[in-house]
Amino acid sequence: MGTLNLDILSQEMTASLNDAVALLYLHGQKVLTPELLLLAMLRTPGCTARKILGRFSKGRGFDLADLEREVESQVRMRRGYDADFTFTAQSGRPARLSDEMLVVLDEGKTIAEAMGEMWVGTEHALAAMSQAGVSTAGLLQRRGITPTALTEMLADQSFARKGPAVDWVTQARNGDVRLVTFREALLRDLMGLLSLAGERHVILVGPPGVGKRSLVYSLALLIAEERGPAGIRSVINVSEQAYLDNPAQAIRAGLRRAQGGILVVPDIHRFFGGALYAELPDGAKPMQRAFLETGVAVIGTTTPDGHQSRLSKVAAIAQHSRVLHVPPASEEETFEILRVHKPSLEQEYAISIAEESLEVAASMARRYLSEQPLPGGAVHLLHRTCALVRMSMQENLAFSSRLSGDAVLDADDVLLAVSQMTNIPVTRLGADERSRYARMVEHIKKRIIGQDEAVLALSRAVKTARVGLKDPRRPIGSFLFLGPTGVGKTELCRALAEFMFGSEESMVALDMSEYMDESAVNRLIGAPPGYVGYESGGQLTDRMQRSPYAVVLFDEAEKAHPRVLDVLLQMMEEGRLTDGKGRQVSFSEAVILLTSNLGAAYLGDPELGDGAREMAMREVKAHFRPEFLNRLDEIIFFNRLTDEDLLKILDLLLGRERQMLSERGIELKLTDGAKRWLLAQNDHPEWGARPLRRIIQRHLREHLADYLLTADPPAGTVVHMDEGPSALTFQAHAPSHP
Repeated sequence: MGTLNLDILSQEMTASLNDAVALLYLHGQKVLTPELLLLAMLRTPGCTARKILGRFSKGRGFDLADLEREVESQVRMRRGYDADFTFTAQSGRPARLSDEMLVVLDEGKTIAEAMGEMWVGTEHALAAMSQAGVSTAGLLQRRGITPTALTEMLADQSFARKGPAVDWVTQARNGDVRLVTFREALLRDLMGLLSLAGERHVILVGPPGVGKRSLVYSLALLIAEERGPAGIRSVINVSEQAYLDNPAQAIRAGLRRAQGGILVVPDIHRFFGGALYAELPDGAKPMQRAFLETGVAVIGTTTPDGHQSRLSKVAAIAQHSRVLHVPPASEEETFEILRVHKPSLEQEYAISIAEESLEVAASMARRYLSEQPLPGGAVHLLHRTCALVRMSMQENLAFSSRLSGDAVLDADDVLLAVSQMTNIPVTRLGADERSRYARMVEHIKKRIIGQDEAVLALSRAVKTARVGLKDPRRPIGSFLFLGPTGVGKTELCRALAEFMFGSEESMVALDMSEYMDESAVNRLIGAPPGYVGYESGGQLTDRMQRSPYAVVLFDEAEKAHPRVLDVLLQMMEEGRLTDGKGRQVSFSEAVILLTSNLGAAYLGDPELGDGAREMAMREVKAHFRPEFLNRLDEIIFFNRLTDEDLLKILDLLLGRERQMLSERGIELKLTDGAKRWLLAQNDHPEWGARPLRRIIQRHLREHLADYLLTADPPAGTVVHMDEGPSALTFQAHAPSHP
């Protein structure tokens, strides 16, 4: 016994069948006949078939109530023959279909397909019930409801169901047009491929956002104006919902509508790749058959990866289609595209858009939204900016707006939107920001003692980039820090991150001692396809993909494997890296810092004087290849710290101790003698300031911890520390209470 396939029925048709089953049990019938279905339709006011019958009753002058009574009378008298097919209603009650009911459903499916519909609706079933050979035909035809009359009625737009397939050419001729920019060179190539005598199928290959669908829509507008390729009458686009509901049926419906024209299939790679990768595997075979047809030209869109990994392996597509690569638009083309979008955006957001903002949007999107190619990135940026301007006009907004609140979108608004989307400060410098960057050297020197040359070099690079005078492709700066251990190389990196981002946590720090093996390259930029770890991405590239404005530290660079250093060459020269997944990651807004202890023995020897740097550079050149060193903006030498420098650094470290104690309400005071005593505990002055933390931990913090545990001093206590013969001495003065 067969079971009715509900996938071919519309929701309305399924509901009518459920009602017909209820009537079947009400009248004590054995099988579901066309009369029961017609009676169910007549008793459902919102049903499409009922509306059509209502239109006929007015035009032909008959009463629907009389028709309903006659149909019900025929239900009582007739007994259908079992077709050995069942339909189970929503209530769970099964119903056996009559042979004539099966004919109605089958003929209704044929009528629906002829009209380009995916599902059989009540209107299609009504048309089938009016045809000769069905028991309801006499009831309907006596009232002038003939197959011909129904066909004409169904052609009426008021009854036409919005099917899954839409003809862009027909829409354009009816005045339903959205404005697009014509990319003439690409259109010319596309029309040339569609004018071939055979195998006119085309695969448009390009990353998301380059305008592949807009290119096909432009072609539809030309066809509507009779300026398209000869012999092509339509451009059919099937709705996304139809593909998701039933891919195979959606493809077949699209092909029927597209006879003599073009069928557009967005993201065609979704149908292929097997059960593991294909999103819509049920449509794979119908789609392959479409490429073997000659009556329809299929235009599919896909990404470079989708074409390479999936479509190129499908013989029917690879052998019977032509590939047309769609590159990102230029800034000039993007500007023209934004001008086309401008009126609709102004209407949607109820604002005005200044012309200059379009140029800025195109330029900023290319530079800072590199993961979204033009024109898609620029259109998205303009939408985000419009939303920000619209929000600024709202009263009682939950969050304060940084915009002026007027209804005009200008270039400054676009820059602010870019800053919010990327965390890159591309907004024009205000008075406060300008003053802060002007005092950048002074600010950093509060933390970095005795390294004025390094601080000045870094500050010059950052300030030059901040006012927009750097090469837009290259990083803000690439520096190699050389010097003995403990002189502040890593601390300068932290200070720069804190100044630029407000937090040391914004620094991307990579210890090159973890990248000594050749295979470590995969951890840095991600493993290539087929290797372990491909899905997890690279430690560097993934972080930069999320936040491209950063201080990137490669600590102890001399320990890295040479292959790791080779990977950094393109980053320093071109400002980008290609990760294991083929994505380009931008470093154009990053500061690249490398530290090294090469030559530290010479730089830490005070007796060598000026010759120390020359000897250190010999060691550096012997280790790093010339092409690596030539890509650095500057090699910065860190000076050996003097006793005066160490005393200042000790003061900084003690300041942090005071801060921690002040949070407990305790004040810490040290005499100059106590500070000198702490410095005297440094048994390795060649290690710079690095031992100072350990000295403070052992001789200051541990004693304070014992005191805090045993005495539990109240808030307001002052602790005085002084030097002693073998250790620091301290006295605590509790606050006096009146």
